[in-house]
Amino acid sequence: MIFFWFKEALKLIARSKFSFLLALTSITLSVILVTVSVFIIRFSNHFEDKLKSNIVISVFIKDNAAASDLEKIKKELSELNYLNSSEYIDKGKAAEIFIKETGEDFRKILDYNPLPASFNLKLKSEYANRDSIKKVINNLSTFSWADEVIFRQDFYQKILSYIDRAKIYVFVLTGLIFLVSLYLVYSTVRLILNSKYSELETMKFVGAKLSTIKMPIILNSAITGLFAGLIALSIAWFLYYYVAELLVFIDDIFPDKIGFIVLLLALGPVIGIFVTIVSLRKISLKI
Repeated sequence: MIFFWFKEALKLIARSKFSFLLALTSITLSVILVTVSVFIIRFSNHFEDKLKSNIVISVFIKDNAAASDLEKIKKELSELNYLNSSEYIDKGKAAEIFIKETGEDFRKILDYNPLPASFNLKLKSEYANRDSIKKVINNLSTFSWADEVIFRQDFYQKILSYIDRAKIYVFVLTGLIFLVSLYLVYSTVRLILNSKYSELETMKFVGAKLSTIKMPIILNSAITGLFAGLIALSIAWFLYYYVAELLVFIDDIFPDKIGFIVLLLALGPVIGIFVTIVSLRKISLKI
């Protein structure tokens, strides 16, 4: 019976080449739209993680802290579970950074370096949110060697809020795109069924089972969806070949290439089968 279903499904493709091309175009477009939406979501998540991992909190060391205390301070920082990394900036390096950023050399006027040594601390991404950062700053301020804790809160909070807002828009847009793509495939399948109305009625008249009528159409959509997935995969591979050199982080967005390929190939048949089953729900053996 399964062999008969596949045989009839292939016959449907051979007999209705225009309908096959129409369905193939619709499902391919649906797969591409959904893939683009997934890419946008993954890109926004990747950008957010990158931003969070680069959030820097500067802790200035008191001038009266002895040089021998430096190793003790480093050990204390290494024991903090919310830190990803720390960088020590001595007074000399602090002066170089100040001169580079401002273009003013205070050493021409002063015979001493007024800039304090400091640590630039980077947080783990799971702690890079507003509430956690406040707790981190409060905790760092309690150390006896800490003179001042500086964090560009307004800048980072604005960026993070923009990202959160953008992700909401992306999720809504993804949902709309998915619904539009499903409707596009549904309209195509309904158009194909309407063109085969007389053929389906004839099959019911001669006593064909409901599965004999529906399964070849469902398998036809699954095969069409597989071809659509292959086309979408070819387009994605072509774009990756040319875009990978420009977007070096694209491998970080999709680290699991095999999983992405399987998802892309499965998406077409899933969409085709789902929409076809919905389209066939009103077909019965009643004449």
